[in-house]
Amino acid sequence: MSEGPAARRSVQEPWGGVRPFSIKTKLGALVVIAVLITTGLSVIAVHTKTELRFITVFSMIATLLITQFVAHSLTAPLDEMNAVARSISHGDYTRRVRENRRDELGDLAQTINRMADDLEAQERQRKELVANVSHELRTPIAGLRAVLENIVDGVTRADPETMRTALKQTERLGRLVETLLDLSRLDNGVVPLKMRRFEVWPYLSGVLKEANMVASARAGIASGSGSHTRTDVHLHLDVSPPELTMYADPERIHQVVANLIDNAVKHSPPHGRVTVRARRGAGPESLELEVLDEGPGIPRSEWHRVFERFNRGSVNLPHGPGSDGGTGLGLAIARWAVDLHGGRIGVAESDRGCRIIVTLPGESSASG
Repeated sequence: MSEGPAARRSVQEPWGGVRPFSIKTKLGALVVIAVLITTGLSVIAVHTKTELRFITVFSMIATLLITQFVAHSLTAPLDEMNAVARSISHGDYTRRVRENRRDELGDLAQTINRMADDLEAQERQRKELVANVSHELRTPIAGLRAVLENIVDGVTRADPETMRTALKQTERLGRLVETLLDLSRLDNGVVPLKMRRFEVWPYLSGVLKEANMVASARAGIASGSGSHTRTDVHLHLDVSPPELTMYADPERIHQVVANLIDNAVKHSPPHGRVTVRARRGAGPESLELEVLDEGPGIPRSEWHRVFERFNRGSVNLPHGPGSDGGTGLGLAIARWAVDLHGGRIGVAESDRGCRIIVTLPGESSASG
């Protein structure tokens, strides 16, 4: 996020607009010192009857030495800024200028560093966007391919149920393409949300059914998408009260729940159980979603890293049969979608396995 004008002014004018060591002050001091040296040497020459030419030479040497010192103090940081600016122009946003001055050059160093920070953040967001979108597009394509290959190979018949699975993946792919069009109209990094109120039970029930159907269709076929192919894990839905509703973007919440379920299933033991739980939140109209599994859990030292891109935890091998370990993007995508809603996502204490809690604000909080 970019800084506001007030924040920028506070950085640019840390001394209330008065710089005790400004370049103007240094140049003025240089002139005064040069005059004092010349005057002092002239007085000495009068009292010691030294020839004027010696005084002139001494004055020039002293003035040149002081001028060289001041000039070096001004040109050295400019050379450093030039090197950093050249690196930025070549795509290296990691270099920064040292901010150890209290003058106009110090302000310029801060401005260059802020520019580098902004460019680095934009480049990181661009890469995350490409990675997230690629991850999300790969999943429905892999599911659709699995269904069609089964039909072509004669493994399954093109009955209405199978074609509905293919249609559902095609519709999902179409929605993701529409998301790409929305993302192309990013405004200050904010994706437009299609917020509406809907019932939680039928919505989450549909997400769980779709997850089971896709896993069944993909079972035995390497999708290469990092999505699970397991059918031995039981998915359980717990919504209380049954008439519970949420105010959110259904497509974004689908990304959250689907990725959390996918992650939980991949790390579940054989014939394990994954529970998706929904309750009213602590705040007015807020909602809490929980996804719990019975896997090995996440070490507390890893809690702050599990939502980072490409983070696959400290375990090198997949945790369950049919799992390839994934790409490490699922939880990052879930955090991205939750952040868009102004909500929170994190790992919580659990007696067994991993427990991830998502808190979504209510309608009043989201509209504000």
